[in-house]
Amino acid sequence: MIKTYLDKKKPEMIELLELLVNIDSGSYDKEGVDVIGTILKESFEKAGMHVKVHREKELGNHLEIKASEESEPKIIIIAHMDTVFPKGEAKERPFKIIGERAFGPGVNDEKASHVQVLYALKALKASGSEAYKNVHVIFNSDEEVGSPSSKSLIKQAAENKDYSLVVECARPNGGIVTERKGVGNFSLSVKGKSAHAGVEPQRGKSAIEEISHKILQLQQLNQYEEGLSVNVGLVNGGTSSNTVPPNAEAEIDVRIKGEEQAAEVTKEISKIAQEEYVAGTTTELKGSISRPPMVKTEATEELVKVIQEAGDELGMSIQQLSTGGGSDASFTAVEGIPTVDGMGPMGEFSHSETDEYTDLKTFPQHTALLAKTIEKLSK
Repeated sequence: MIKTYLDKKKPEMIELLELLVNIDSGSYDKEGVDVIGTILKESFEKAGMHVKVHREKELGNHLEIKASEESEPKIIIIAHMDTVFPKGEAKERPFKIIGERAFGPGVNDEKASHVQVLYALKALKASGSEAYKNVHVIFNSDEEVGSPSSKSLIKQAAENKDYSLVVECARPNGGIVTERKGVGNFSLSVKGKSAHAGVEPQRGKSAIEEISHKILQLQQLNQYEEGLSVNVGLVNGGTSSNTVPPNAEAEIDVRIKGEEQAAEVTKEISKIAQEEYVAGTTTELKGSISRPPMVKTEATEELVKVIQEAGDELGMSIQQLSTGGGSDASFTAVEGIPTVDGMGPMGEFSHSETDEYTDLKTFPQHTALLAKTIEKLSK
């Protein structure tokens, strides 16, 4: 019944997906994110759900969706409305379909997931199942920048939940995600002293020289075999080629496999920041481990078995995998809630300017998988 309903609704699902993809909603584009939020609010309300808007001043508003305001569901579903693309991207390369693949900015990460969640709940209602009442949905606006304004909302919504389903995209092999690395973001800002590089270079204090020493030390922190990576990905500094540089900045991405690595790597980064290699320079360090690792537990394995049973009924072979990417799944996993990510539609190449796609052939099937999983977990 559920799969048949969704197969019939596939043209509607694609129509809504096209509407969402053709609206810019970068993390710092509050206006665009809020347009997406308004469309989703109206869509879920039309489907009979209760929607609460959590308003934000700078970033986009967040949505909290349940069957009724007073209901106490046991399953939390998390999706994000923001993308990584700048304003104007949707106009430059609007939604298009080639074969059975849909392309466009944010189509896979993760506007197809918005449509999926909506139609999974509609399919449950259409089938006569009461399981839609057991779902608490959070659509946040800032996942791509670390969820600074939504983290507390997610943690609050996760209280007393039995399961967490996060709808980042499923992998091409039907893979769902049971482990993710923790994520940290740090920045170094070095101040030196400018001087004319030809007339009196000895008066200068090179911020670039100082930060270069630190970068080499930071890169030595990598322990790939233990799942720890430290990457200095952005560097900036100086004012002109003939001036001793008075300033330099570096942005650092950190990934950890285990919670115990968080304190140790933070301590080492702080130690490197405090070292002075060029006398007369000063360094400021900012940042932290913003997302804990998502660690697989025995309870996670039991949740996976339920998802695999739902997949078997749909003729799907569900595999589990780990990834170095971060997501909001970490916030529920660290609270001890059995959490599985990658429950969204199947697709690839998120964040790519040309290759990101959602597989429309499997769109109804993965929506049915979400619906059937909700139904099984609600029994």
